[in-house]
Amino acid sequence: MKSLKVLIAAGLSTVAFASMAHAADLIVDPAPVMPGVVETSGNWDGAFVGAFGGYASGVTAPDNTGSTFDLEPAGWQLGVNAGVNFTLSNGIVAGVVGDIAWADLSDSLTFTAPFSGSYDSKVDWLGSLRGRVGIDGGDFLPYLTAGLAVAHNTLSVTGNGTLSDDQTHIGWTVGAGAEFAVTDELSIDLLYRYSDYGTKTYAISGPEEDVGLTAHQLTVGLNYAF
Repeated sequence: MKSLKVLIAAGLSTVAFASMAHAADLIVDPAPVMPGVVETSGNWDGAFVGAFGGYASGVTAPDNTGSTFDLEPAGWQLGVNAGVNFTLSNGIVAGVVGDIAWADLSDSLTFTAPFSGSYDSKVDWLGSLRGRVGIDGGDFLPYLTAGLAVAHNTLSVTGNGTLSDDQTHIGWTVGAGAEFAVTDELSIDLLYRYSDYGTKTYAISGPEEDVGLTAHQLTVGLNYAF
């Protein structure tokens, strides 16, 4: 009888040990590994090229107080840009960028005395060469920009015939923008700029007139970094 009790006890112990070992295996088995999240690099250093489009609204007006016309040419622009960035200390990113854009900014002002006709202004291209200073926010780069601005404008007067003159204005521009990294190479660039293209002398009717040109520009671009 004693031997039977010993055998039963040994059997129960074996079953209990096997159950505990199986439970331990269930606990120790590692949980499935979830795929990691790949973070976009915050390194903005290097050269880049891009393309952009946007809207611009300007003012073309003589510099004298007895202005014969004030025009507000507005429309779309489409261009390309290229530049380079380099990181300074404390997360500051500096850079230089140049751009050139085809533009279709126009306005017309009708007059009736001493004869009927119209004044017209058309800006057909814009460009700039600017410095940039921004803060490295990882995949986000807010920045300020300023530099040289260039625009080509044609003024014409239509009445008893048509007279026109075109000039290339050179002035300055300032603005603010933000770049958002999409991948390690691609980024979206949002930019607002105010540009004062200075004054040029036009001969379109009667005496020559000094005419100033300014513009507000809002653009969206896509940049590719090398």
